[in-house]
Amino acid sequence: MTSPPGHSPFKSKGGLQRVARALQYSLQGLRAAFKHEAAFRQEAALAVVMVPAAFWLGRDLLEIIVLLATIVLVLVTELLNSAVEAVADALTVEPHPLIGRAKDIGSAAVMVMLMFAGMVWFAVAADRWHWFG
Repeated sequence: MTSPPGHSPFKSKGGLQRVARALQYSLQGLRAAFKHEAAFRQEAALAVVMVPAAFWLGRDLLEIIVLLATIVLVLVTELLNSAVEAVADALTVEPHPLIGRAKDIGSAAVMVMLMFAGMVWFAVAADRWHWFG
């Protein structure tokens, strides 16, 4: 069976089976990230500490959600960066300016997200304990 032009033969048609397969692929991705990506393991370990800290530091539901969101966004950004790096390494491990740029940009995305998360956590802590007035 051939697929129409521009249509991937790997795309499913839908239904509950698609949902089950999507969950299976997602869990495989998380296992791969834990197995192969030291940065993801480090950030996940930090998340284990930071999630309870969010409930302690946040004074209301909105603050808790914002703190938790920064944790999730760091993990998601790291997963996307790891995916870019895996695809780049699958193409070639030889130096290539565009592949190097893609990896650097992915790394920059993680750094920007970590800085944002740090600023949010600092702002919530500073407001809670009245560090600046």
